Order: sequence, then C-alpha cells, then structure tokens
Amino acid sequence: MMRAIVTGYSSGIGQAIAELLENNSYEVVRLKSRLNEKKTLEKELKEELKKADIHLLINCAGVGVFKPHEEISIDKIQELIDVNLTAPIILSNLCLRSLKKTKGHIINISSIEATRHSKFSALYTATKAGLRNFSLALFEELRRSDVKVTNINPDLTKTNFFDEFNFEPSENKQAYLNPENIAKQVLEIIEFDGVITDITLRPQRLEIKKK
Repeated sequence: MMRAIVTGYSSGIGQAIAELLENNSYEVVRLKSRLNEKKTLEKELKEELKKADIHLLINCAGVGVFKPHEEISIDKIQELIDVNLTAPIILSNLCLRSLKKTKGHIINISSIEATRHSKFSALYTATKAGLRNFSLALFEELRRSDVKVTNINPDLTKTNFFDEFNFEPSENKQAYLNPENIAKQVLEIIEFDGVITDITLRPQRLEIKKK
C-alpha cells in the first residue's frame, strides 16, 4: 500500500485530500506534533519512516492574517512563517531520502496570494510565495532522482480558514472552490504521466462578503 503524509488533515482542504487518498488505497499518516514544535515533529516523523517508506508528502496546513503589517504581533508573524513555510521545508528535508527510494511526490498547497500582491497580505504572501518558489527550485534539484514536486495555488475556498477574518467568499457557488474539488485535482496531479510543477485553481467569479 502507498503511504502518504498529509498535514492539515483535520479540516478543510487537508481533510478532503486525506479522505480521498484513503478511498484510493493510500495509507494516510497523520502526524500529531504541532508544526512549530520542530524537535518533536522531527522525532515523530523519523519514527514513522522507520516503519516504512512514504510515497507522497502533501504540505497542506496553513494559517493566515490580513491586516496592516504594524498591527500583527511578533508571535503571529513567527506562527505564519513556522506553519506556512518552515514546516514544509523541514518535512521535505526529512522525507527526501524516503521519497527518493519510492520515486515519490511532494505536493505543496500554497495560495493564489503567492502569485500576486494584495493589500494587507504582505506577511501571508511572503510565506506562500516562499513556499511556491521553494517548490519550483526543489523540482529542478530533484529531477534526476525522479521525485516529483508540485505547487498548487488555490483561490478562495469554502473552508474554516475564514473563521477569524472579517470577510469570506460570497454564497454564490461560482465565487469559491470546494475542498473536495481541490482534492480531486490533487489525485489527478498524482496520476498525471509527467509533472505538473505549478497550477493555480480559481473560481469563475470574484465575490467577497464582509461579516
């Protein structure tokens, strides 16, 4: 059975991906360590890799903040960097020897904000653009080892990501993506005979409502 590590599996896009993979004969490893607890995360992951190699790493966990940069606390700045950028880089580092054995695949869930420059998104954009560029550079590094690397940039998606914000996608079904459809796209990327290195997923309409 193919083994996959999926972060952010408890809700939203990560949950949809984990469930779809399990329905397609994958064993999904759900790490319990918090992504900003680096030593604990490293220890848990190494224990998992002793059991068996993995074929797929999907870095899906993410946090956001959208407000004037001077209003963001130092702790929040560090949290976004840790979860959105540092953790995927560390997990990729720890999993690469295993992925090289299985000729596996790394998929990083970035954001539409990695491709543009939006007001009140400087910090979030920095972390997601960093993840996107990490993915693209890592693909070039790993081409000869046959490890695939894909970066996905989803636009507005109907999840609890917006719970703490003062805005969210409108109720118009053409104005947001569903986690289940993103998960289906992930499966198609995995099964593609080649490498999709970078893909942006967008709803047809742009409609945001304030809470």
